[in-house]
Amino acid sequence: MRIRDKKKVALVLSGGGIKAAAFHIGVCLALQEKGFKFAGGTKEMVCHSFNDGDPLTIRLYVGSSAGAFVASILAAGYSVESLVNAFQIGSGTNPSFDKSDLRYLKPISYRDIFNLNSSGLLKFIPRTLMEKALVTGGLESLLKNGLKLNGLFSTKGIENYLRKEVLLDNDFARLGVELFIIGTQLNHTRKAIFGNFPESYKTENTKYINYATISDAVACSTALPPVFAPYGITRPDGKEIYYYDGEIRDTLSTHVAADYGADLVISSYSIQPYHYTKEMGSLHDYGIPLIANQALYQVVQQKIARHIQHGNDIRGIYNAVDGYFKQVNLPPEHREKLLEIIRHRVNYRPEVDYIYISPRPQNYEMFFVDHFSLNPEILARIVRIGFKSGINALRRFDI
Repeated sequence: MRIRDKKKVALVLSGGGIKAAAFHIGVCLALQEKGFKFAGGTKEMVCHSFNDGDPLTIRLYVGSSAGAFVASILAAGYSVESLVNAFQIGSGTNPSFDKSDLRYLKPISYRDIFNLNSSGLLKFIPRTLMEKALVTGGLESLLKNGLKLNGLFSTKGIENYLRKEVLLDNDFARLGVELFIIGTQLNHTRKAIFGNFPESYKTENTKYINYATISDAVACSTALPPVFAPYGITRPDGKEIYYYDGEIRDTLSTHVAADYGADLVISSYSIQPYHYTKEMGSLHDYGIPLIANQALYQVVQQKIARHIQHGNDIRGIYNAVDGYFKQVNLPPEHREKLLEIIRHRVNYRPEVDYIYISPRPQNYEMFFVDHFSLNPEILARIVRIGFKSGINALRRFDI
């Protein structure tokens, strides 16, 4: 694959907390080092600043959870360096935070991320203290009836930060690039995709939402249970529907980029289970939190591995069938008709190539670092891991 021959490049960013955001920033710096550009801003800004014919310009963004936060900022027209500034990585804060200046972003704080879900706490305390009958039903009854708190924190702080400090225009339709934010509908089994869609666009297993603002969509996607409460979006008919973390249904939503015309999909994900190292030893010695974290990472990594392997298997089968048809001299019109049937049945697009960027198992810091740390030194190390991971992955391709 020669990257410069591609017509439309997409960037897909997965979740994993603040450390995932830092990893994505490092990956973006690696892409920038290799000549990629990040288009973003309003239609007028993109038309003025980016050449339509440049094959290394990213014009489509897909984000889940922490990836949704990073993707929305890039799609809004901010540089990768401004993301470095927002997380105060390395040198710290910059003295200028003018919202109209797309070189800088106001540093994000713990207060922005952890907005206390006070209404939920007020509901929780009286029930557990006053309804003594709950205890007679046993521990399970107490937990089910007493713990009605739907999350310790709210993502309203993230929504507020994006709306007030970042987005010049909070409308998907006003962007000069394509941005899709992935969420999960709370009271259903389907994925939710926020973006600029036709009014009637819908499928059975996916809910397409075109009436949410960008900041509200990101607040939905970043609402990781049980830390964050599900986030409500009011439909045009006045009914409020709740959504939460975009990683619940699909860890990598690369298909969204392919569905909207990307023929090169670059996907960054930070989940990597711990592999034994002499420096850190066995997780057996670290207790329940890290063992539970390892179990979760193994489940997520298996989903990602299966996703990638499934795509490779479909490609291999398709190419084998195509090769056989050519070998037996099947008439071209019949060969193409049969291949079209296969493409439709398995939703396969032979013109689309994928680049997956993730940490190596040896990057144990990605596992041990807290998901929500804003420590500049820690984030700087994660950014470096992301940068090296991006450079290593891109070396295999002709740019």
